Order: sequence, then structure tokens, then C-alpha cells
Amino acid sequence: HVMARGDRRENIYHDKDDREKFVSTLSEACGKHGWKIHAYVLMSNHYHLLLQTPEPNLVRGMSWLQGTYTSRFNARHKLRGHVFSGRYKAILVQVGEGGYFRSLLDYIHLNPVRAGLVNMDDGLDSFPWSSLSYYQHPPSKRENWQVADLGFEVHELRDTAAGRRKFLQNLEWRASQEEAENAGMTEIEGQGLQATLRRGWYF
Repeated sequence: HVMARGDRRENIYHDKDDREKFVSTLSEACGKHGWKIHAYVLMSNHYHLLLQTPEPNLVRGMSWLQGTYTSRFNARHKLRGHVFSGRYKAILVQVGEGGYFRSLLDYIHLNPVRAGLVNMDDGLDSFPWSSLSYYQHPPSKRENWQVADLGFEVHELRDTAAGRRKFLQNLEWRASQEEAENAGMTEIEGQGLQATLRRGWYF
């Protein structure tokens, strides 16, 4: 689970083109380093990635990802200096231990709800800047780095049209049942996520 914030908590995207540029840069990073992305979300001043690194190259890959995006962002906006606030935070996730992978997957996809960026009358999938968009596509329409099989598996669903609809419905149900700031988390899960992000603990 990788997370990074903007320098001085400033926005790391100014518009749709910046977000598209970040996703394309992430795609390049995955191609260069063999990463697989299980989930991601682009917020205004931070992002979350749930990624798999078959090779031990997270540090090298993240240096390339954030450095390359920073160069492209600065060139486009005629700026200089840092875009991100220091080093990213990374927490190792073990699948099958306490349901943390599933909780984190939902936490990432429900981030826009907690931030008030989604009108639930339009549906959770109306927010285009997360991996939820590719979870709604059949495998043939996903890029090689976009992985959804484990996400469906931990939700006990199949990657079929019906399974993809149910995946979205389950998330929207959770968003409707819980207060926005806690959407996708139980109290204990929320404390664990925040503690690990702040202190870098292995969860």
C-alpha cells in the first residue's frame, strides 16, 4: 500500500490532463518494473496505490514514477521544485491475514466518497480517477498492469458481468450505510490504516 501527498499538502493535479498524465506515467512505471496494480485512486493532493512488485524494485520504481511525473507536471505548468512531500509511505500487505487486503481495496475505492467528490445519485463509478473504472470492464479491455482477479476473489465474486455489477453494488451499499468519512472501514480498520500511514508500521 503506497501513498504520497503533495508538497505542503498542495494539489498534485490541476486538471484532467494532469490526472491523465499521472495514470499514463504509472502505466509506464508498471511496464518498466513489472508492477501489477490491484487498486488506485487519485485524489486532489494525494494518491493511493495497492500494488504488487514481483521484483524487489519498489524504491527504484517509485523514484522513477514520482520523479518523472514531477518533471512532466513542472514542464507543463512552467514550475520548478517539488510536487510531492518527501518520501512516499509504503506498508506491506499480506493477502489473507485478517481481511486487510479486502478492507484496503474498499478503502481506496471509497476515498472519493469520504472526500465528498462523488454524488451518489450518479453512482460511485461516476468518479473516473480510480481503479474502480477498470473493475467495471471485462478482462479484455484492461491493460496488462490493471489486475482485478484478486479483488473479485476476496469479495467472493467472479469476473463476469454479474460479478462486476455486484462488486459495484456492494461498494455503493457500504457507502450508503456508513458515514462518509468512515466509508469502507470499520472503526478498528480505520485506526489501523491511519496508524500505519502515519508511522510506517508493518500491519
